[in-house]
Amino acid sequence: MKTSPSHVPTINLPSLLRKVLKAYALKAGIRECGCELYRIGRSRNWQLKASFEQLEQVVAFIQNSEEPSWQWLVSYLVNQRETLSHDELIRIAKLKPDITINQLMARTDCTIAEARKVIDELEWSEE
Repeated sequence: MKTSPSHVPTINLPSLLRKVLKAYALKAGIRECGCELYRIGRSRNWQLKASFEQLEQVVAFIQNSEEPSWQWLVSYLVNQRETLSHDELIRIAKLKPDITINQLMARTDCTIAEARKVIDELEWSEE
């Protein structure tokens, strides 16, 4: 996952349409979540621009669907979002001020050390 200057992560999706059935429904569902999905030039590769919250919505959408050819995308997106920066973790924690270390770890797949650092930083800055 790359982060662009506008701080919206970009995820490359190689050969997206060749791996899924009902591609139009998948693309429409992803765009309904507020994500940008576009083809890279004239290649078969696609890119997805989405915030952490939008990625969570896309994962939930695909998991709730009955289409088995889409399920690989869930594990791919989860693996891509694992590398959240410290600033992104702070932003996520600020959205829910009463979040615990365990909840932050479960939601973002960060380490306990990263979660403690974020929670401590937020607690000490709120005086």
